[in-house]
Amino acid sequence: MPKTIQPGLPSPLGASLSGEGVNFALFSRHASHVSLQLFTNPEDAQPHKVIDLDAQHNRTGDVWHVWVKGIKPGALYAYRVDGPYAPEAGHRFNVNKLLLDPMACALTRFPDWDFEHALGYDPSSPGKDLTPLMVDNAGHMPKCVVVNDDFDWHEDILPKHPWANTIIYETHVRGFSVHSSSGLAHPGTYRGLIEKIPYLKELGVTTVELLPVQEFNETQVTSPLGKTLKNYWGYDPVVFKALKASYSSAKGFGGQVAEFREMVLAFHKAGLEVILDVVFNHTAETDVWGSTLSQRGIDNSVYYILDENKRFYKNYTGTGNTLNANEPAVQEMIIASLRWWAQRLHVDGFRFDLASILNREGSGNLLSSAPVLENMMKDPVLKDLKLIAEPWDAVGAYQLGRFSGTSWREWNDRFRDDVRRFWRSDDGLKGPFASRICGSSDIFSPSGKNPSHSINFVTCHDGFTLNDLVSYRYKRNMANKQNNQDGTNENFSDNGGAEGEPVSLDVQKARQRQIKNFLLSLFIARGVPMLLGGDEFCRTQAGNNNAYCQDNEISWYNWNDLKKNKEIFNFTRGMIAFRQAHPVLAKGQFYNAQDIQWFNTQKGAPNWDNPQEKQLGCLIFESKEQAIFLMFNASFEAVQFNLPSVYPTTRWYLAADTSRPSPQDCFAKGKEPLWENTRQYPVGPRSSVILLARQ
Repeated sequence: MPKTIQPGLPSPLGASLSGEGVNFALFSRHASHVSLQLFTNPEDAQPHKVIDLDAQHNRTGDVWHVWVKGIKPGALYAYRVDGPYAPEAGHRFNVNKLLLDPMACALTRFPDWDFEHALGYDPSSPGKDLTPLMVDNAGHMPKCVVVNDDFDWHEDILPKHPWANTIIYETHVRGFSVHSSSGLAHPGTYRGLIEKIPYLKELGVTTVELLPVQEFNETQVTSPLGKTLKNYWGYDPVVFKALKASYSSAKGFGGQVAEFREMVLAFHKAGLEVILDVVFNHTAETDVWGSTLSQRGIDNSVYYILDENKRFYKNYTGTGNTLNANEPAVQEMIIASLRWWAQRLHVDGFRFDLASILNREGSGNLLSSAPVLENMMKDPVLKDLKLIAEPWDAVGAYQLGRFSGTSWREWNDRFRDDVRRFWRSDDGLKGPFASRICGSSDIFSPSGKNPSHSINFVTCHDGFTLNDLVSYRYKRNMANKQNNQDGTNENFSDNGGAEGEPVSLDVQKARQRQIKNFLLSLFIARGVPMLLGGDEFCRTQAGNNNAYCQDNEISWYNWNDLKKNKEIFNFTRGMIAFRQAHPVLAKGQFYNAQDIQWFNTQKGAPNWDNPQEKQLGCLIFESKEQAIFLMFNASFEAVQFNLPSVYPTTRWYLAADTSRPSPQDCFAKGKEPLWENTRQYPVGPRSSVILLARQ
């Protein structure tokens, strides 16, 4: 080899600046030949330089590697990998396909990917056009970018909010600010998030959880009816370290990395954490008829869990393929990717989509102790970050309360469903509702976990917004071009008396009460509250409960709604402030008998076995001289609650009442008015109240 090209090193994987050049390293156990291809422009079909890797000099174990002098940040590259095309053995090598580095840190912005040129059909199926197997896709693929790792972090310090103080705000980078009403200089971008920091601080949240920013193809989605749609949510990663380029306003190849770092630094300076929603359960290559973009063409049988008939993929994700997360090479890729995000981009944690798949071994069976999860917990970089699991997959692995060790927090869909059903006035929900607001000990205590392991939410990106939860009994997903067959039918929603919009003033008021009830329930419950972005000002998706393909007004935040629904914003902000002012609500232990007492409307004990009883009182002792009395009325009639005798000289102060209009619905700390009647409080229909007991 000439001096400008040297054998290089097998570690680290990916493209790493090294001396006067770049070291390239690619894992492929079963490849017979690998070539590194260097490009000048993203749309180029032909590389300006091809470097063939010699198995004798450029291979160490299962890693192919080379060092190239003179390569600088911003350089574009990709691979071609040859080997057996033997689907019956699980191998799908195809030298006609240009492949992306699974460890690339950035891809070129390429909004119109032509996946048809990347398709790799299985010749075992009769009647299929096999031409795509032979078609070169290089001119229709983005290219990997060598990333500059230099960045001045200005002694950045991660906020590290304790779980007891954490309040999560889930949002989409683009949808949060792309609407013209945002009035931002950089709408729909990482810089747009920076511009909205004052708003997030005013609201009072501590942690922003971003929907996927791992690179994905926006033009990938096609409905079962053959209608081309937009991939908006991004739960189809192409490679796992590459940062989404179209969310950046930066110019130049790889500029998205610097802009994202600027965003994280700005968030940290404001005391806000950044959590990323990551997808390590599948890739965008989908099923046997999908595209060959990266892992499939590099080493299909290693990267994926294959069916007993190795032509096909086991599909525990509902998306066509399942990543073989506990295969050592794949495990190394996952942990190295997480380390990249944590060390080089300073993110504060991760929420793992369909995390139960990480508990599956190479045959798809569930493990009691998965190596990839164990190694995350032992990793010095990852073990102290915020780690959140969606503790299920698409085919029945439901592990809520039992996911891995005690370091993991878990999305609690039981909280969502039980709270929704209680406020819908379903029978028999008084007991489950009480369990949820107390931290779900029935779910988490058996495995030694505490309330802080429960991520409580009423709504999330997947489903109705809070406004739509109280406005629609039935989903309206026709815009998704699937005849309204997509999205869940079990929404446990109600409409306040009329479906959709427009509605009468009485219906509007009924819906407003319900929104406040949900917000109050979320923020007084033990556990970690998560608020869906936009719920604080009644963002609507017009009844669409599965807006994964709606990169438009259906999903975007219309900031005019903030002015229109300022009352809900103020109530949300007030309830967040109330939670922060009363730490007893957020303690990391379950309540015991000395901490809490339950009442019916007459000061007696509730009849937990009466399914028709829709009222519940809850007295929480803060100290020897202070207590909080919560009153919930999920019935359609107003009721009188007899107030308990807490202290000999108890005086009651009103903190919140969801039946009242603003500003009488929620009071700031120290501004709570005295409630003169020490014996009773009238709670309106479908309303909740917070009184403070003081001597």
